[in-house]
Amino acid sequence: MPLKLTTSAAFLGWLDAHGIVHETRMHPALHTVEEAQAHRADWPDAARAGAFCKNLFLKDKKGRLWLIVTLEERELKLNSLAKPLGSARLSFGNAELMGEVLGVRPGSVTPFALVNDHAHHVTVVLDAPMLAHRRLNYHPLENTATTALSRDDFMAFLALTGHQPMILDLVAAAG
Repeated sequence: MPLKLTTSAAFLGWLDAHGIVHETRMHPALHTVEEAQAHRADWPDAARAGAFCKNLFLKDKKGRLWLIVTLEERELKLNSLAKPLGSARLSFGNAELMGEVLGVRPGSVTPFALVNDHAHHVTVVLDAPMLAHRRLNYHPLENTATTALSRDDFMAFLALTGHQPMILDLVAAAG
């Protein structure tokens, strides 16, 4: 079984090795959207460009795993997501499962952790409005940094990991 990448440095090296252009900004650990927004208020305009996102690691009643990636300001109702995803009732995946499958801890969930889902247990769902942005920002496996890359490079990253995303407007679909 391939090794799991567990640090930002290892992951950023992986991006470099695969020719994916990125910019990373180090910062204190940020655990919530509110903390992240307050911290970014002092960043230069160029560093605040693009979409900043939040991620939900979910498990359905049948044991299927989901990673929902959406704009940080979007409000998603967990109980209304199951139907548009074609899943059973959803709940948050626990920390042990997250670590086992994605190699990250709570507070550091990121689509970049799909690099560790070698068995493709996780279905990644991208909220369509996020993809309207040309630049996307996510934690690089740890919540002490933010990595920006182009939307096209993000989609190339997903392809390299073997993950074909579902793309839905989750608010409209759950409506």
